[in-house]
Amino acid sequence: MSTILETRRVHPKLFDRDELRVDGREKVSGQAMYAADFELPGMLHAAFATSPFAHARIVAIDVERAKAIPGVHAVLTGRDIGEHRFGRRFFDRPALCVDRVLFIGDSVAAVAAETREIAEAAAAAIDVEYEELPALLEPDGALAPDAPILHEAAAGYYFHAGKRAPVPHPNVQGHRVMLKGNVEEGFARAERVFEHTFTTPRYHGGYLEPRATVVWIDAQGIIHLIATNKAPFALREQFAICVGVPVDSVRIEPAYIGGDFGGKGLSVDEYPCYFLARATNRPVKYVRTYLEDMRSSTVRHASRTTVRTGVTKDGRITAMDAKIVFDGGAYAAGKPAPTLLPGLDPKLPYDIPAGRLERTSVYTNTVPGGHMRAPGDVQFIFAVESHIDMIARELGIDPLEMRVRNAVSGDASDFEDVPYLEPSAHEMLESMRSASNWGTALPKGCGRGIGFGVRHIGGGKAEVTLRALPSGDVEVLTGAAEQGMGILTLLQRVVAADLNLDLERVRVVREAAMTQTPFDPGAGGSRQTHVTGGAALDAVRRLKERVAADGWPKTESIEVRGMFEAAHGHEAAPHGFCGFVAEVFVDVETGVVRVRDVVCVSDVGTILNPVSHRGQLAGGFVMGLGHALTEELRVTEGRIENPSLADYKLPTQMDVPPLRFINIDHVSGPGPFGAKMAGEINTAAVAPAIANAIADACGARVTALPLTAERVLAALRL
Repeated sequence: MSTILETRRVHPKLFDRDELRVDGREKVSGQAMYAADFELPGMLHAAFATSPFAHARIVAIDVERAKAIPGVHAVLTGRDIGEHRFGRRFFDRPALCVDRVLFIGDSVAAVAAETREIAEAAAAAIDVEYEELPALLEPDGALAPDAPILHEAAAGYYFHAGKRAPVPHPNVQGHRVMLKGNVEEGFARAERVFEHTFTTPRYHGGYLEPRATVVWIDAQGIIHLIATNKAPFALREQFAICVGVPVDSVRIEPAYIGGDFGGKGLSVDEYPCYFLARATNRPVKYVRTYLEDMRSSTVRHASRTTVRTGVTKDGRITAMDAKIVFDGGAYAAGKPAPTLLPGLDPKLPYDIPAGRLERTSVYTNTVPGGHMRAPGDVQFIFAVESHIDMIARELGIDPLEMRVRNAVSGDASDFEDVPYLEPSAHEMLESMRSASNWGTALPKGCGRGIGFGVRHIGGGKAEVTLRALPSGDVEVLTGAAEQGMGILTLLQRVVAADLNLDLERVRVVREAAMTQTPFDPGAGGSRQTHVTGGAALDAVRRLKERVAADGWPKTESIEVRGMFEAAHGHEAAPHGFCGFVAEVFVDVETGVVRVRDVVCVSDVGTILNPVSHRGQLAGGFVMGLGHALTEELRVTEGRIENPSLADYKLPTQMDVPPLRFINIDHVSGPGPFGAKMAGEINTAAVAPAIANAIADACGARVTALPLTAERVLAALRL
C-alpha cells in the first residue's frame, strides 16, 4: 500500500492514441443493459404514495381501496415495515415514513402490482390523513432557538464508521470550523477589510438516466439488487445495515449507469422495493420518471456564503474569514463525508497567512441535499473568486495581477496548514494571461473575467484482479461501476501499457458474485484513476513477479490481485489547479449575457484517455455554464416549481461558446504514470469567471447565481 505511486514515467506510446471505449460497442448498438432494461419472470412493478406537505404528522393511512384493485399484490406503509433508515454515512432517511413527513415527495406507502399503471393507480387510491405542521423552509428559520426540531431522535440514528460530531443546534446536520494562524492578528495587519455575501441555488445533476432498480430474493435467501448506484460495495453495506440482514446475503448485480455527477452515490427506492419483494416473494422493479427524480432525489445544496478579507494596499491578503451555510434539506443521508457537509474541506489557490472557514449544513423541510460534481466547491469558489475580483477593482489592481500576488507557491499551505506539493498556480495564471490576450482592448459592451480554483485528488482503497490466460491474453476483473467516466477503458489501457501488450489482448470483466469481486470504493471524489488505476498497476507488478518465477501459464491461468490505498492526511499532496478566462458581451438594455470566448487552463498530469479526458473537461465546463447562467431549482413553500427539463434549463450545444483547452501536463500526479484527475477540476470556476466578466463589461456585480438577465439589469440599476 502507498499514498503516492512512483513519480513520473515516460509516456507510453499507447497514451498518445485516442482510445476505443471498452463499453462503446455495447452502448452504441443498444446491447448495454441499464437498470430499466432488466426483466425477470414474475416481476412486479412498484409505485409510491408521497407527501403533498413539506412537514406534517401522519395521522392515519387507509390502504383498503388500493388493495382491492385487481393486480395489486402488496401495499405497505411505514408502520407495516417498521422504522428502517438509510444513508451513506448518517442513516436519517426512512425507507417509508412512519409518523412524520419532512418534505414534499417523502414516501409514505409502497405498492407492488402486475403493471406500473396498476401500481400507480393503487398508490393514488391510498388515503392519508395528515396534520400539517409548521415548515422550516430556510436555514435561518431552522436555526432559531425556538424552531421545531425536525429529527428529535437523531441521537439514536446509525452513524457509519465512527461517531457523529457534536452540532451547535438540533437542526444542524454538520458543522466544521477550520483555523489557520492567528486570524485576529491577520486582520489587525490589514490596511483595508472587505466583506461580501453570495448565494447559490439548488441544482439537479442533469444525468441522462433517472434512478431505477430491480430487487429480488432467491431461493437461498440472497437479496439481489440491480441499481443505478455508482458505489456497489458501499450500497451493499448500507443496504444490509438498513434492512437488518448480513452483508454476505446482499449482491449488487452489475449494470451500466447512465450518468451520475455525484447524485447516484445514494440509493433511495431499493429499500422499500426490498420489503415489497419480501412480502410478495416476487422480483420488484421501479423506474423513476424524471419528474420524480428531480422532486425527491438529492440536489446540490443551496448556500449563503459571507467572505471577509483583510488586505494590504497593494492587494496582499493578510487574513480571511468565511462562513458558509448550506441548506441541507430534510435529510443528510446523501452526504458520505464524516462531517455531513458537502464534499471534503475546500481549498483555495491562494497563500492565506491566517484564515477561518466555518461551514454549516442545516435541516429544512425541502428536497434533501447531496453530493454533486465538485460538491461544496461550486458554492465556495463562486463566492471567493467574485470577492477577490471586487477587492481588486476597489483597490485599482488588475484582477489577474492580484491573483498572481497571492497565488500559492513553494511551501504554501491550505486552510489546515497542509502544504501543496508542486503547486502550479503561477504557471497557470501566466498561461491564462497569454492564451486570453489579457489586458488587450475589447469591443464596447464586452468584458473579461477570471475564475481560479484548486481541488484535491481523491483517495480510498481499491482492488483489481488480473488473470493471465494460456492464450497470452489478460483479463482484468473489477468491481468498479461504469457510470460513463470510462473506468473500464482506463483499466485496459493502464494494464496494456504496463505489460507492453496490444489493447486487444486485454479484456475487462465486471463480475457479479460480490464474494469474489475485487473491492472498489466506487466513483466519486475524483479518485478512480488514482486508486483503481493504482490497484491495476499493483496487480501488474504481482503478475510480473509470478511470471518471472514460473513463466507464462501454458495450461491453467494465473490469477493475482492488486491493491492500492491512498488516504487524505496532513502530508503534502498533489492537487489539480484549474482556471478560466471568460469573455462576454452584455446588452445593457436587456441584461442578456452572451459568452463569446472561454480559455480553460488545467493542471492535469499525464493524460491516459485523450478523448475521455477532453470530454470530462468539456462536460465540467458545460455543467458550470449551466450553473452560471440558466439552472436553478426554484422552491416555493417547499415545493419545486420546475421539476422537469422543460422548465429546468440545462445548457445544450447551442449554448456553448468557443472553448479552448490548455493542459499543463509536466507536473506529476499520484495516479498511474503521473496522472491526476479531470472529472471535477473545472466546474466550480466557471460561474465566477462569467460573473467577473459581466462586471468588467458593464459594471454590474451579481452576487447570486444564476446570472440571469433580470439580475444583471437589477445590478445595473443600483
